[in-house]
Amino acid sequence: MTTLFLYMLLLVAPTTKEKPQLTIQIQNIKMMKGSIKIGVFNTNKDFLGDKSAIRNYSIDVKSNSATLVIDDLPKGDYAISMYHDENSDNICNRTFIGIPSEPYGFSNNFKPKFSAPKFEDCKFSLNKDQILTIK
Repeated sequence: MTTLFLYMLLLVAPTTKEKPQLTIQIQNIKMMKGSIKIGVFNTNKDFLGDKSAIRNYSIDVKSNSATLVIDDLPKGDYAISMYHDENSDNICNRTFIGIPSEPYGFSNNFKPKFSAPKFEDCKFSLNKDQILTIK
């Protein structure tokens, strides 16, 4: 009887995933070469710093869109930064005034105007499976 009760409890108990699935759909890729470099950040401290991403991913460019599925992030607040490493040198190349010369994007499709974005500009909450589209 106890085993049957436990089994029924497991069937009706809500399941909560500790690590929801985040799907990033990247659109509007212009050049069919190189790779997309993606950084995941979870704090405003040193946001966009070279070594401050908690996860880094890379996708080879094969078409004008790409998809990355991430399933190793716990629930929480995050921001995504990415750039298209068109020349495959593993560097986000910049102009002489510091603006990226290779295509880039951020979560929330944030478009910086006069300075780099802040974590708050790009922040989203990952509490359940989610799809982000970044152009």
